[in-house]
Amino acid sequence: LTRYRIMAVSVDTGKRFGKGESNITAKQPLMVRPSAPRFMNFGDRIELPVVVQNQTDKEISVDVVVRATNATLTAGGGRKVVIAPNDRAEIRFPVSAEKAGTARFQIAATSGKFTDAAEISLPVWTPATTEAFATYGTTDQNGAIVQPIEAPKDVFPQFGGLEITTSSTQLQELTDAFIYLYRYPYECSEQVASRMISIAALRDVLTAFKSKDMPTEAEIKASFEKDIKILQSRQRDDGSFGLWKRDRERYEYPFLTVHVAHALALAKAKGYKVPDEMLNKTKPFLKNVESKFDEWHRKSPEVRWTISAYALYIRDMMGDKDAAKAKRLLAEATIQKMPFEALGWILSMLADDKNSTVEVETIKRFLMNRTTETAATANFVTDYGDAQWLIMYSNRRADGVLLEALIKSDPNNDLIPKLVRGLLDHRIKGAWSNTQENVFILLALDKYFNAFEKVTPDFVTRIWLGNTYAGEEPFKGRSIDSNLLNIPMSYLTEQNGAANLIMDKQGAGRLYYRIGMKYAPKNLNLAPADYGFTVLRTYEAIDNAEDVKQNADNSWTIKAGSRVRVRLTMVAQARRYHVALVDPLPAGLEILNPELAVTESIPGDNGGNTSVVEYGSQSYGRDYYNWRWTWFEHQNFRDERAEAFSALLWEGVYKYTYVTRATTPGQFVVPPAKAEEMYHPETFGRTGTDFVRVE
Repeated sequence: LTRYRIMAVSVDTGKRFGKGESNITAKQPLMVRPSAPRFMNFGDRIELPVVVQNQTDKEISVDVVVRATNATLTAGGGRKVVIAPNDRAEIRFPVSAEKAGTARFQIAATSGKFTDAAEISLPVWTPATTEAFATYGTTDQNGAIVQPIEAPKDVFPQFGGLEITTSSTQLQELTDAFIYLYRYPYECSEQVASRMISIAALRDVLTAFKSKDMPTEAEIKASFEKDIKILQSRQRDDGSFGLWKRDRERYEYPFLTVHVAHALALAKAKGYKVPDEMLNKTKPFLKNVESKFDEWHRKSPEVRWTISAYALYIRDMMGDKDAAKAKRLLAEATIQKMPFEALGWILSMLADDKNSTVEVETIKRFLMNRTTETAATANFVTDYGDAQWLIMYSNRRADGVLLEALIKSDPNNDLIPKLVRGLLDHRIKGAWSNTQENVFILLALDKYFNAFEKVTPDFVTRIWLGNTYAGEEPFKGRSIDSNLLNIPMSYLTEQNGAANLIMDKQGAGRLYYRIGMKYAPKNLNLAPADYGFTVLRTYEAIDNAEDVKQNADNSWTIKAGSRVRVRLTMVAQARRYHVALVDPLPAGLEILNPELAVTESIPGDNGGNTSVVEYGSQSYGRDYYNWRWTWFEHQNFRDERAEAFSALLWEGVYKYTYVTRATTPGQFVVPPAKAEEMYHPETFGRTGTDFVRVE
């Protein structure tokens, strides 16, 4: 059960002393220990190992039973086994993962007067083929809205369904974008800071967001506290932050430190607990950010101006307005050459400065003449050339920054509703394409919805699906509350897959609604895709060539207990920026992390990770070539996946390998390995789904 280490120290009144120690192990006559994998994927069929130990001097007959929730025991939950004195036996219970969520197992063993029990839980991840989409709408008119609903064919009825959300505020439309940031899987400092900004900015309305995927208030608080600790561990003595760690990295990002300072300042203003030391260390950095530019930044004046403008905006947020420096920056760059988002940050900080009226009006007039505008929408386009990766740039971020600036400086401007419509129209599945777009657009839209929703709501919405009445929700007075109606996929499939969703609004005010659907096709086999990257994955034996075999149907068979090398090949057809390569594991394999002291020796590999020659990296010097052992700057080994990241990747072929051990027998669905540009995720590539059997 437990091992105790007992230490004793004795001294006398003189100079003599002594010490001793001993170990004591507490144990039971009968012990049961489950040995489950760390996770399961939807569609997996594992053999759950349960070790039963007889620690008596007599042979005993043991009854073992297992009870499961959110998983199915496909061959029953009871076994009887005879165990020799001071011996143990392994019993395997076939289990299938039928539903995403958390699988829980209770195991009990009994033999006469001896008993023991254990309980474990493990996550069951969503199917790799999960699809989700949503449509949004709004109406001021009384009457019925009819939306045809058709359930997709050949889907798992136990997964997904229809979500209908109604609200009297358009803030509800930000639900999916917030969830995107909250659930974003990677955790570089920019992505952590963006999540913190979204939580802080929307603190007062988060509890009103309704969705099955929405985290609880306790989860949001715990996430925020964890993110603060992550960033604190990456802050350096000069106030700057590393992208992945505190140590100096291959590339330095002054923009990143400004962005993290943004998160810290906003969080403190919203009442979150932020260490003063962290915030104070950023202030000298922000004030002298120009001194932090390396040779990469010196090649692009547009990037330098943008970072300087962002730093001025954050200093203003901290109560340190520097209008004189902002005007010098405008004079150096000229309004005509200054990037749009830099103009937005300058406009925001000068908007309430009485001595900057001329500059504010000049910037607004310039923006009005440079917008890309249609009858309904508007947007701004900036080109940083090859230097955009230094500031994680994308066009929609500029629209969000400028929307916030115009709301502050000219709230009656006719361009504002067009910018809003243009931003909302460019969502995919309710969110924008990357963390930078989502966070800055969330900031701006939060301010817009709070400022421009004028009519006091006083209406009732009633909902039907076909002929079935689903319920009603009254909206009276200003409120951020919303109503969420969930209709499971099993019910939709029972209705022959098609019905009309009817929403009837009666009363004064504006109704906002979201209709979303999530489903998982029964065919879990995703085909490979190449939209900027080609990715290949193989499994190789290490100790014995017979341990790993690829079958005629391209599935894999692996011997339980063997060591397996996972080898990925990634082809970049052109130069790529901020690349993430992510490889999900079969649940029956566990990564052997060489960074852990308890990990066994990892065998060498002649065809391992690709090394690279780089030019001009500040981390290694300037103006000469350098040799680097790996193409990636950072990697993570997690329970269910391996991740590798590179800020700058030249065109070419790159290999990535790691070693695992096959720990759990069963049949496993392995989601595709994927490479993507994190800030332009439409540039990606993936392998197909793999199927692995461990026996």
